[in-house]
Amino acid sequence: MKKLIITAAVNGGITSRQKHPGVPFTPEEIAESVYQCWSAGAAVAHIHARDEHGNASYQFEKYHEIAERIRDKCDILINFSTSGLNLPPHLDEKEAWNHLCLRPEIASFNCGSVNHGNKPFINSPALAKRLATDLAEYKVKAEIEVYHQGIIGEALALREQGFLQGVLCFSFALGIPGGAAATCKNLLHFVESIPQDSVWSALGIGKSQLSINLHTMLLGGHVRTGLEDNVYYQYGELARDNAQLVERLVTLSREVGRDVASPDEARAILGIAARH
Repeated sequence: MKKLIITAAVNGGITSRQKHPGVPFTPEEIAESVYQCWSAGAAVAHIHARDEHGNASYQFEKYHEIAERIRDKCDILINFSTSGLNLPPHLDEKEAWNHLCLRPEIASFNCGSVNHGNKPFINSPALAKRLATDLAEYKVKAEIEVYHQGIIGEALALREQGFLQGVLCFSFALGIPGGAAATCKNLLHFVESIPQDSVWSALGIGKSQLSINLHTMLLGGHVRTGLEDNVYYQYGELARDNAQLVERLVTLSREVGRDVASPDEARAILGIAARH
């Protein structure tokens, strides 16, 4: 079985400090949290920029500082969000991914819509094609975010049309209200619905985080953890920080016989060229 890639989703664009006081907001806080996760065994960091009040930020300068600070500290693969879920309506759609010129190794790729709790998250085919074109221009790996079965079909259609090329990388996001429930049955169905040569990972929201992580490990996929998805270590106990959630997955992975991938090994698994 291939080595396990652990992604640390350190902050997201929604999780507040009312839910967890340690959610990193500033570029300095984000970089330090990412460094701690890398030290614990994470090979990839998924990141949203925040402003000083903790709101989702689409400022290029924020992403630039985050990338510089992380690259000064470690060789973890950077996975930047391109989500327009919280994009102010007066901004062009492309402002959600104005940071691709910084060449993160990976970026989230939303090619289907979903009711994200009480808020519709609209990702039209035209938007997906624009984003795919820019990802290709900057040689950034698209991580296809799958909230329900229909999105897999959208991604495969984009590949047939030439907008996505090479081995596809899917991230199954289970347990989001409005999306697929976080069950092993749904996870298996998603895995069986993608091309066999695909790379895939999965995440579970809230209390489903650990169970989906464990199912994924045993099925041969890769895992994501972090305060973006869940703020608790166990029932009623807040996680110490992002690194503690990574540390648990490193321990569990070794217990079930899967070694943890380093950033260089993750590059090889994902088909990402080494950074020069």
